[in-house]
Amino acid sequence: MKRISLVHAGAVALAALVPTLAAAESLDGRSFQGVFLERGKTSGDADTLVFKNGRFRSTACDKYDYGDATYKTTTVGDTVRFEAETTSPKYGKLAWSGAVRGAKLDATVMMDQKGKAPVENWVVAAEKK
Repeated sequence: MKRISLVHAGAVALAALVPTLAAAESLDGRSFQGVFLERGKTSGDADTLVFKNGRFRSTACDKYDYGDATYKTTTVGDTVRFEAETTSPKYGKLAWSGAVRGAKLDATVMMDQKGKAPVENWVVAAEKK
């Protein structure tokens, strides 16, 4: 009897995990078009955020030599949160932290350059169809 209970508990735990994994993986293959802007500014650079093959890239950052990077996701309800860190040899690190709800992406991007105060940037974007 205990064996059936343990198997049942394991199946329930696995079933609860599957939707979370599926939602987290749902960013791969998706792209979001929007704008990258410094906090407090009203205009910025056009940007496309690309999630492909487990990697993340910002097209607005290409001209500053920021490469792509692996990204991590977690899912809470209908929101997929992501984190990534991209680097540039000249401009330092960008720490990305964002959320995707449906077709809308909002992210905070902290720029960390050696010898300078961190700069907060934002990205607002919608899924590219």
